[in-house]
Amino acid sequence: MSMLDKIRLARQNKNPAILTDHIPYAKALGITLSVEDEELIGRMEFDQPLIGDLGVGALHGGTIATLLESTAILTLLWQVDDMNIPKTINSTVEFLQPGRPLTTYATAQITRHGRRVANVRCTAWQKDRATPIAASYSHFLLVSS
Repeated sequence: MSMLDKIRLARQNKNPAILTDHIPYAKALGITLSVEDEELIGRMEFDQPLIGDLGVGALHGGTIATLLESTAILTLLWQVDDMNIPKTINSTVEFLQPGRPLTTYATAQITRHGRRVANVRCTAWQKDRATPIAASYSHFLLVSS
C-alpha cells in the first residue's frame, strides 16, 4: 500500500493514527494524532528521555520542534487531496515558555496553499491552549501525486 493510499484510508476512516503508525520517528517520540471538532491535534506524551535540561526538567527543544513540524506536515496530508509527503523548505520555531514534563499538544493552520508551496502556522501548548509554549511557521514544497 502506497503512502497516498494510507492517507486516503486514514481520511475515510477518520483515523489519523494510520499516518503516525508508519512514521518511526513519530512513534519513537510518542507523537499521536486525533481529530477533535474537525481539527487535527498532535499529541506527545511525556517520557523521561524527552527531557533536555535535567536541572529544570524542561523538554528538549528538538522534541517540541519535531511535534510542531510533524503536526504541520500531517495536517497538510490530512487536508490536501492527492499530495505526496511535503518537503520542508524551512521552519522557524519560537520557544515561548519552557516545556514542562507534561503531555504536549499541537495544532496547525494552513495559512497559504499554492500550487507548489504551502505555508503552515503551528502552535504547541500543555495545560492551557491559550498559553502556548512554542509556535512555528513553516514553508513546504508540494509534490503532486
